[in-house]
Amino acid sequence: MATTAAPVTAVRTGWRRRPSRPLLVAAVLVAWVAVWVPAHGIHTLGLSPADLTPLHRWLNDVNDAAGANRNSSPIFLYFFNEIRAVIDALVTFVQDLIAQPSFGRPVPVLGWLGVVALVAYVSWVFGNWRVAVLAAGGFVFLGLQGLWRESMDTLALTVSAVAISLLVGIPLGIWAGLSDRFHRLITPVLDFMQTMPTFVYLAPLTLLFLIGPASATIATLIYAAPPAIRLTAHGIRSVPRASVEATESLGATRLQTLTGVLLPLSKRTIVLGVNQTIMAALSMVTIAALIDAPGLGKTVIKALQTLDVGTAFNAGLAIVVMAIVLDRVTTAAGERARQVGRPPRWRRPLVAGLGVVAVVCGYLSYTYFWAAEFPDRYRIGSAISRGADTVAAWAQEDLSTTTEWIKNLVTTVLLNPLQTLLVESPWWLVGAVAVTLGALIGGVRAAVTAAVCVGLLIGTGLWQDSMTTLAMTIVATALVMVLGVVVGVWMGRNRYADRILRPALDAGQTMPAFVYLVPFLALFSATRFTAIVAAVVFAAPVAIKIVADGIRGIPATTVEAATAAGSSTWQMITKVQLPMARRSLTLAANQGLIYVLSMVVVGGLVGAGALGYDVVAGFSQGQLYGKGLAAGAAIVLLGILLDRVARASNPSSPLKGH
Repeated sequence: MATTAAPVTAVRTGWRRRPSRPLLVAAVLVAWVAVWVPAHGIHTLGLSPADLTPLHRWLNDVNDAAGANRNSSPIFLYFFNEIRAVIDALVTFVQDLIAQPSFGRPVPVLGWLGVVALVAYVSWVFGNWRVAVLAAGGFVFLGLQGLWRESMDTLALTVSAVAISLLVGIPLGIWAGLSDRFHRLITPVLDFMQTMPTFVYLAPLTLLFLIGPASATIATLIYAAPPAIRLTAHGIRSVPRASVEATESLGATRLQTLTGVLLPLSKRTIVLGVNQTIMAALSMVTIAALIDAPGLGKTVIKALQTLDVGTAFNAGLAIVVMAIVLDRVTTAAGERARQVGRPPRWRRPLVAGLGVVAVVCGYLSYTYFWAAEFPDRYRIGSAISRGADTVAAWAQEDLSTTTEWIKNLVTTVLLNPLQTLLVESPWWLVGAVAVTLGALIGGVRAAVTAAVCVGLLIGTGLWQDSMTTLAMTIVATALVMVLGVVVGVWMGRNRYADRILRPALDAGQTMPAFVYLVPFLALFSATRFTAIVAAVVFAAPVAIKIVADGIRGIPATTVEAATAAGSSTWQMITKVQLPMARRSLTLAANQGLIYVLSMVVVGGLVGAGALGYDVVAGFSQGQLYGKGLAAGAAIVLLGILLDRVARASNPSSPLKGH
């Protein structure tokens, strides 16, 4: 009897087997389309560009009230205004040193020759002679472009923001590294801060600190501090426990253990945090030109708004040069921190001699006009701009057939159908689909998150713009994942491909978001597709590297066993490597979503419209300030929704489950 019961039980178990999750997701999507057919066009919560909701008007009133009470309210007089004054004083001081005429002089304290010598000297001290030559050449090139003052304004804001970020971030990172309770408390805050696109920081800060360098610097330090905190904490928590116990057994105090063991052994990771902070600050400083931050970002924004490709390219190139120099210097400093032992004896007198040379150059730049103001006769910026305009005109004329075909293909096949489905669906249908997909992919927590985010998106009054932004984000992320899987698998399976492509991907990740808009503006003009392509190129490097690392991390024994079993290359990839790299694929999708969303929003400057345009319009038109602030909140909600659902899809994610 027992022998016959087992098969019956197995059959009954098979009858009760739940459908697979991909099948359920597909069923939900099919049901969505089926309901959309009769219900599309109703309850879509449309809002014309000039219309405002009660929330938008209330936010406008709050902004007006803040402006009226800025010089009378105690909270402004003794808190926000004081912070703005201190930050303004710091930024102005640094600008007076290297960027702006100061102290009754027609030039800054330290002219171009002094800045170049100082940068080269610092690069030599913390890096090596190759980095010093690169830094000096890069800064001279900024002057040759005719953008010396703009570049120094950008550098001044970056230095000011990084100094404050490190002053706050490293102590907080040390605290998080030493205290488990504080680490658990601050980690969700850092996760939240790092999922928010850069645009989101700007509007609320202008409400408190007005537009200008102070708001730009505060937004930059808030955006740039998380890497310093996170990596400092990671470095300290990664120190071997045995090293700490050995020090404590000798009677060392907590301060001695920190300064003698924990900080020295985590120095390389902390320097990496400094690198990431500097790059984040440079990216944010350029975008902060939307709130009147001086520098290269303002030049790029004005050129983008007038579709002046040549000027935008020249200024974007300057941003790239500065990013490469700052990245290489801090990377070399990290490599120096990894070296053990004292430097060779010959280095000390050489460093001292170079220090003397730097001081002499600084004196010359303070004393003589030729060493303070970069010579006009050597500038090549106009030639670069004309060349970029010529290439852009050639691309728009001779490549128009190809570019139009690509743009129309993606727009017609992917973007328009998805945008129509999202925008013309009733809000309750989209909400039901989002909650159901959240439940299927990530369980109850993801479903609750989706429900809350959908409800708050409706409350912003920008439902249709949010759906348009979501459509562009989904299409761009899908293209990013295609690139990530194809190129990442190739790199993971071929070390030569990895050696060739990885440096280019690393360089791509150092460039601020603005830079990616310029070449695609020349190719595709100002359209939604321009923002999508820029977002794909911006997000692809991180996705490709994550997938490549996941493929390479598969145990060699597993690959050898599959090969011995007669698996073909296609079977090896689809049946072994990609399934085993599922966690990396999920992480790549998560990071790709965040990068894409931030870039799609920036694309509001080049015709992408939707939430990005709402934010930009809020900065430039006072009556739309409240709408722009609500758009920033909608961007945050989209980021949280996409981030949490993508994280919950990871089988090892703590967010997954009931």
